[in-house]
Amino acid sequence: MSEGIPLPVERPVSSDSLGVWGSDVFADMLRGLGVKYVALNPGSSFRGLHDSLVNHLGNEDPQMLLCLHEEHAVAIAHGYAKVTGEPLAVILHSNVGLMHGTMAIFNAWCDRVPVLIYGATGPVDAALRRPWIDWLHTCRDQASMIRNYVKWDDQPGSMEAALESMLRADVIARSEPKGPTYVNFDVSIQEKQHAQAPALPDFARYQPPLPAAPSAEGVARAADLLKNAKAPVVLAGRVSRDPADWARRVAFVEGLGAKVLTDIRIGASFPTDHPQHRGKPAFFIDDAAGAVLREADVILSLDWLDVAGTLKLAGEVTAQVIQASLDYQLHNGWGMEHQALPALDLHLACGPDVAMHAIADALGVGAGEMPGDLPVKPALNAPDADVELDIMTLAGALGEGLEGVCASFVRLPLGWAGEAWHFRHPLDFLGSDGGAGIGSGPGMLIGAALALKDSDRLPVAVLGDGDFMMAASAFWTAAHYGTPFLAVVSNNRSFYNDEVHQERVAVARNRPVENKWIGQRIGDPDIDIAGVARAQGCEGIGPVFTAGELVEAIKQGVEMVRAGKSVVIDARVQPGYNPNMVAGLTRSD
Repeated sequence: MSEGIPLPVERPVSSDSLGVWGSDVFADMLRGLGVKYVALNPGSSFRGLHDSLVNHLGNEDPQMLLCLHEEHAVAIAHGYAKVTGEPLAVILHSNVGLMHGTMAIFNAWCDRVPVLIYGATGPVDAALRRPWIDWLHTCRDQASMIRNYVKWDDQPGSMEAALESMLRADVIARSEPKGPTYVNFDVSIQEKQHAQAPALPDFARYQPPLPAAPSAEGVARAADLLKNAKAPVVLAGRVSRDPADWARRVAFVEGLGAKVLTDIRIGASFPTDHPQHRGKPAFFIDDAAGAVLREADVILSLDWLDVAGTLKLAGEVTAQVIQASLDYQLHNGWGMEHQALPALDLHLACGPDVAMHAIADALGVGAGEMPGDLPVKPALNAPDADVELDIMTLAGALGEGLEGVCASFVRLPLGWAGEAWHFRHPLDFLGSDGGAGIGSGPGMLIGAALALKDSDRLPVAVLGDGDFMMAASAFWTAAHYGTPFLAVVSNNRSFYNDEVHQERVAVARNRPVENKWIGQRIGDPDIDIAGVARAQGCEGIGPVFTAGELVEAIKQGVEMVRAGKSVVIDARVQPGYNPNMVAGLTRSD
């Protein structure tokens, strides 16, 4: 993708200082845990750990990634985990940095991805606090701000306790169902000098548990239900990105003769050009998908994001429902991201891929054919060159511009039409941000691009203009570390999602629909998206207004990405969503 161009490393001068400091041991722990990168925005509360990463470890394994905002730091780790399934480390400066990072932490929580988040606090011992600033940066229970949307947190009171906390946080974050964890380091522990370094643990003995297996009885019941079903349906939900799991999933569906539905919120889970795929990947099911569910007699949910809500939208569904998921383990009384409670006939308490393999074994289904890294496959014809851009013609022009390119779509905008593109590999599309937190797209793109930098895949994102502007400074990190990708900003110059809602309210109240744009449109002055990108050190192209202009911009951008550049294209589109998206956003039943 970037022809082997390495990620630039900021090399420190050699250090031969004597002494062992608490933060040196924390840094050694990060290396022992296999953390490759630490995303951070600097802060005095972890100045000791910052020094150790630079002068003790030489800024390698892990390497620091300087970010201009804490939200970007967490979003970068989120995007990386969506590709690899493995966590990066994030360090947040005291309570104020944690406050900045909370939305991105919530996104990672909702998306069920692992992130190792480390915080810091001024000395818990008030006698050790510097006047003013240490008091501002100390609070009684810092993690209480995020405890409801992390898997586990701790504030260890000693070096020995801190080592155990780091081990536990890593194991918990990487255990299914995955999610972010938080460990808060007292600055006084970081900056304490030790006569000698404590022995590091045997990291091989602190690994996540083996995946939980479903009971033999449950597998037998599921296999029997599916084998005897006349119209089985598989809801391919939050499954792994392992190509071997993908191959078996396809073989499993083919063996059953089942129909399959997929969800654009959670990324590629089944080939959308397969003859047994129905409907289209979408935020809300369409009429075709609803008909499939109403006709089904057995439904297998492989950790589908919202079983109850999906069946409600479908109408009168009489099928028996099998659920394979561990997600219930993360449901708490604070958030409602767990969605409505589904009625189930059989719940296999295990990961969806484990369940699928076990049922496939019981049915005698083979391994299947591994997916290849294929060029993109758009489902829409290329529009005429002089056609003005909207969300549909943008998709068609994107397909023409990326012809012959093997790409991974990191993000797609809210109004994207699921029928516009085919996904044929688990890395063809990575899904949404999890928690619908605007401003996450740029950071997630950078993190995913970081994970894909040694592959043959070209990272691509179609971002909204609001998403881009909320996090535009994230692109500085990409340019600084030479992280190549192609970002197309679908610039409708509006927070159009809320125009849709305002239209709905106006119709319901018999008020002028023509006023829906007020307080929504981003114009006067117009924002130079490409100029903003160039100001961060990226390559900026545009604005472009027609399909032909976008095709040429994309082809130019691809060559820049292959040369190691971060590229942003300003594509001016007419406001509008695909009809199914509008219907889903505004329905009130």
